[in-house]
Amino acid sequence: MDNTRSRLIDCFRTVFPDVPEQQIPALSTENTAAWDSIAAITLLNVIEEEFQIPLDVGEIATLNSFEEVRAYVERRS
Repeated sequence: MDNTRSRLIDCFRTVFPDVPEQQIPALSTENTAAWDSIAAITLLNVIEEEFQIPLDVGEIATLNSFEEVRAYVERRS
């Protein structure tokens, strides 16, 4: 598992502790009831801290799945 993906899984586990680790890469706003606006902002804060990159709050709407978040972080890193 690459380092970015592994670190992101840890970030998601912080925000969604009830989701089994193996299910995290499949998470999206459509299949995760707990992924509401508060969770989205919390997740962005956790990711900003972990990766030391500023994330644009205006992009929250486009970051609606683990894979979208991973691609975004890789572009910003």
